[in-house]
Amino acid sequence: MTNRIRIGIFFGGNSREREVSFAGGRTVYDNLDKALFEAVPIFVDSFNNFILLDWHFIYKGSIRDFYPPVQFLQDSKLDVQVYAENLSAAYADNGKAMASKIGKIIQAEKLNQLIDFAFLALHGNFGEDGTLQGLLEWYGIPYSGSGILPSALGMNKRLQKEWMQAAGLNIPKYIGLNRNALSEVRKSFTQAKKTVGLPFVVKPANQGSSVGVSVIQEDNLEAFELALQKAFFVQTIKAKEWSSKSKAEKIQWLQKITDVKEGVGLPAFVNQKLIHHPDELFKILETQSKKGNIVSIESIYSETECLIESFIEGREFSCIVLRNEDGSAVALPPTEIVKGSEVYDYKSKYLPGRSRKVTPIDLDDKGIQNIRKACENLFNFFNFHVYARIDGFLSKEGQLFLNDPNTTSGMMPSSFFFHQAAEVGLNPSQFLTYIIRTSLKERANSHSIHYKHTQLLAALNKSLSLNKSKKGNKKRVAVLMGGYSTERHISVESGRNIYEKLASSDAYSPFPVFVTGNDEAHELYLLPINIMLKDNADDIKEKVMNYHRPAIMQKIVAECQELLNVYSQVALFEPKKISYVELKKMTDAVFIALHGRPGEDGTVQKELNKLKIPFNGSDVASSQITINKYDTNALLKKKGFLVAEHLLVHENEWKEQSEKIISKIEKIGYPLIAKPADDGCSSAVKKIKDRASLEAYAAGVFRPEIAMSEALRGLLQLSEKEEFPKKKFFLVEKFVEKGKAQHFLEVTGGMLTHYKGSKLVYETFEPSETLAESEILSLEEKFLAGQGQNITPARYAKTPRLNSSISKKVQEVLKAGAKALGVEGYCRIDAFVRIYAGNKIEVIFIEINSLPGMTPATAIFHQCALNGYKPYEFIDKILQFGEERLKMK
Repeated sequence: MTNRIRIGIFFGGNSREREVSFAGGRTVYDNLDKALFEAVPIFVDSFNNFILLDWHFIYKGSIRDFYPPVQFLQDSKLDVQVYAENLSAAYADNGKAMASKIGKIIQAEKLNQLIDFAFLALHGNFGEDGTLQGLLEWYGIPYSGSGILPSALGMNKRLQKEWMQAAGLNIPKYIGLNRNALSEVRKSFTQAKKTVGLPFVVKPANQGSSVGVSVIQEDNLEAFELALQKAFFVQTIKAKEWSSKSKAEKIQWLQKITDVKEGVGLPAFVNQKLIHHPDELFKILETQSKKGNIVSIESIYSETECLIESFIEGREFSCIVLRNEDGSAVALPPTEIVKGSEVYDYKSKYLPGRSRKVTPIDLDDKGIQNIRKACENLFNFFNFHVYARIDGFLSKEGQLFLNDPNTTSGMMPSSFFFHQAAEVGLNPSQFLTYIIRTSLKERANSHSIHYKHTQLLAALNKSLSLNKSKKGNKKRVAVLMGGYSTERHISVESGRNIYEKLASSDAYSPFPVFVTGNDEAHELYLLPINIMLKDNADDIKEKVMNYHRPAIMQKIVAECQELLNVYSQVALFEPKKISYVELKKMTDAVFIALHGRPGEDGTVQKELNKLKIPFNGSDVASSQITINKYDTNALLKKKGFLVAEHLLVHENEWKEQSEKIISKIEKIGYPLIAKPADDGCSSAVKKIKDRASLEAYAAGVFRPEIAMSEALRGLLQLSEKEEFPKKKFFLVEKFVEKGKAQHFLEVTGGMLTHYKGSKLVYETFEPSETLAESEILSLEEKFLAGQGQNITPARYAKTPRLNSSISKKVQEVLKAGAKALGVEGYCRIDAFVRIYAGNKIEVIFIEINSLPGMTPATAIFHQCALNGYKPYEFIDKILQFGEERLKMK
């Protein structure tokens, strides 16, 4: 173990893409081959301090879950999330006091005592622009990716276009605008229409992840001005516009405007006065609106220039180019981003199921080769190192345009980076090893003083050879993912995460199995790695049912064969339908990463029990109860636990006597929560405020066809691409509120079971406090990195001692509920907590998840970290329990 290379993973930063970087850094931390590397987490904070991060913070859902630390948060009058730079007091010591609470500050000159190699998962300024690369070269530390000059070029979109244009490359029409454009809006709009032509895209010149991007479709000066402000991160709000909002709408607006991903962000100059905190901004808006004044907000992290470029009507793609073993550039199969006319924004990029990625792009061999060769040429033209991601368009007329080459790709599980590598047969852990080894070769070849880099490379080569000789000693684990419920996309994310954690270990050999079908019969398909990493469950299903491997892929794989010989040991294969009997011969254990039906309902567990295959989670009887929220609540209520007043609404009863059913529901009283009784992940959970909303909900659930009319979607206020399941019944519950309690919060608490002799023992975790931007926790807030916020431990009281005392009481109630339902293995329980005078508590159960989500950003990983388990260790414990339970039987 002492021979492992110490890999410093640099992630976080102060850019607007910090949450993408944080999630990507976590992916690298978890997926580095544990036999070859020791992961060292170097978190870069809002003040550019290097912090050796306490490892359990890595598993928070977002940076704001732990930084700024809770003790530094000033009492806020508004429930608006803040960043570290929003705390003006932090500037006195450059954030060092805050940093010391989450890890150890490392001076740059000490980095080479801590790490052997720097893996750069930073995005934006200072991390992606050559700045950090220069610092690392100064101290002789080899790093991943491109060097100083290509990194600087890869960051500046305007300079890229000038160079590409000078080289005669085909690029969209464009103009660059500096900040003067904000005071010359009409003149700039005229210039844009004349030079570029409508429609066009407005975007910052130095941002990624589609931050600050807008599309102008029509000749509309006002829309252009708003797009320009968005790109430069400034905004004005008129007095009438502010005063017309309700208090709730004002808070929601404030949340968006102060969010660095979506809005201007703070600190900002507000009417030329520097402010830091959302409370200050709110106070100014209130005061100035009463005076009838316009408020101008301009972030201190604003842009110096923006680009206006043609909106290409056609197909959008992205292509990863690698440095091959012989030093030549080789393009992986390009991916098409399938979407409508909307911008491919942050949520579309990173939330499963929001967009569709098709790899390789659906073109003939010649068309794919044209894209690949153009991308390889651009890679060489800019002298990129190791790898790059190059975006582009194929117009309706067949013209090829290259756009926005990036020297650092997003490294979240859903990124193109892993998606395309899988198409040639590299899993994420192997691809990360490729980047480290190829970067070492690059640094050794390009630096005049390179003996340390050469020594590291030799050591890594030796370890890789030893690894290849070790075969056959790992436990085989089938990871079941997918399903056919509205939770299928999240299930795939959970399954992939489990697979990746196990694949980077030296104890397990996982393989993915896709589950599909219906309640009458579900089917199992053995998946190759490239199909597992397709964008979402529907894409995987389509590939499984209609498998076709384009002929061009044989050529691409052949070009990458030298790489595969070094890093991969498993060849790609065609998806294969298998039975449970065949699965028994292939595996030692099963990890069920399914959510909803099948999986959580006991049907899969029944089949595995017949064949005596150990599995994770609860057994059949408990699963059959907890899958149904109504049955769960009824049983809990019977055993004396608190649940919301509830009613199950069946389709046949509703159709025959809706007035009678409505009357029963209205006795419970509005507002209500309506939701499917056997689905989770916030799917179709709606707040019902009146009869019209209730009738619309029933019409949606009980609609005759799967397809839903736009009129009904409008009544249900469904967002674009939001799914709404068709069911035979749904659950109505009383909306739980604070009432007379002094404090009220929503929590989610995880737990793990063990055997102590023959006795089942429950180990509870500190529950997380769940914060929602609106009245219902959204899918994005639960699973999209950086989007929601979970505070772990939950904040029940202001003093640590009292907080701990209340937490123990809450955990005891949650544990008792789990025992009452016969939950085994592990689970997650959602509940409301009311705290009264004298610290009397009430715990109102919402639901119990017997197979909780296991996506990288899920709260259960934050919680188990406080009990000393890293995600891999938690998964290992879950699998061990399944084996022990089978032996006990």
